[in-house]
Amino acid sequence: MGILIKRRDGMSVLTGVAKLSIISLITAISASLVSTIWALYIDSFVHSEVIVGLISAALTLVAFFSYFLFVPLIEKNSKSKIFSYSLLSFAIAYILFAITSKFYIFLILAFLTTIIYTFKVTSFGIIVRDKSKRSTLSRNEGIIYTAMNIAWVIGPLIAGFIANKYGISHVFLLSSIFIFIALLFFSVSGIKDSNINKKVDGNLLKNFYDFFKDKQRTLSYLISGGVNLWWSFIYLFMPLHIIRSGLNDLWVGYFLFGIAVPLILGEYKFSKLTLTLGHKKIFKIGYFLVAIISFICFFIQDIYILLGLLIFASVGMAMVEPTTEAYFFKILKKKSDENRFYGPYNTTIDFSSFIGRISGAILLIFLPFNYLFLLYGFFMLIMVLLSYKIKNIF
Repeated sequence: MGILIKRRDGMSVLTGVAKLSIISLITAISASLVSTIWALYIDSFVHSEVIVGLISAALTLVAFFSYFLFVPLIEKNSKSKIFSYSLLSFAIAYILFAITSKFYIFLILAFLTTIIYTFKVTSFGIIVRDKSKRSTLSRNEGIIYTAMNIAWVIGPLIAGFIANKYGISHVFLLSSIFIFIALLFFSVSGIKDSNINKKVDGNLLKNFYDFFKDKQRTLSYLISGGVNLWWSFIYLFMPLHIIRSGLNDLWVGYFLFGIAVPLILGEYKFSKLTLTLGHKKIFKIGYFLVAIISFICFFIQDIYILLGLLIFASVGMAMVEPTTEAYFFKILKKKSDENRFYGPYNTTIDFSSFIGRISGAILLIFLPFNYLFLLYGFFMLIMVLLSYKIKNIF
């Protein structure tokens, strides 16, 4: 994978992308622990699938506006410093989540960590891009996503076991420990990124307009969002459905473990395939596979068969997830556009998650759970159609 280089004395040392992949692995383990129990944690306060969906949707709106509002801070500050401070903030916040029993304190913490998350994602993404050549970007993104998905295989199993035996608060404490480890490793890694713009873009409306006036950036934004639409269903609504079906917390862990296995096995390979097949074909095939499986799930009553089909759908996600961000960077015309547009681009995570969560929550007010499969299958079909309109970049 090109993650080691040899010095003159013959010793091998880790490259920048190797160090970043390790950091990505450690932080993703923390994120996977929390994501496994997040819906169950909110449900412990509100005891309603609908309210869980509405709260989660509201938090995505906070993140959406944060990406645009904090563009100037991202542009004029060191990305490595921003990333370090965001890790420290998360480590402290997870400890506070573990010890609080007050709903209003949870809401305050959730609001603050949502804003901090936007700094973490944006700064890390720019660092990865700055440490990659255009010719190696897709490969490096594949390495990073593979590392992340190794974490998403390990994390849910650990979270399910700990939550079932010791309680959800212990999951937050363990997550905090992993964040502290990631912060320590990043601090000693020697990775610095001082990609700073002297002239910053503080006009929120102008940044918004300039981003979306380009057709290819808009298409990239929408197609990338399809990934988060699907994950909002898998990680928010499916854990609640598993528990409501009579299974315990361990089964949530087993399911989310299974979801990540195809991602680990396929993402690096599919990211390399874009160099020969192009992004357009990969997007079309990946989203179509997920759409078909989602429609089939509408007719399935057996919970175990249902979980198996959804795990297989991750093959489609393995094709799409690591390649959407690489496509976005490839269509940018100037390097300075990274600082200005990468934050707004990342609002696709929250915009699409908001659509997925709010539409799912509203649907559950009127219809049974299985109709969610029709809803998300329809979303995936829209992604297939949008894929026909993008440039076939290799």
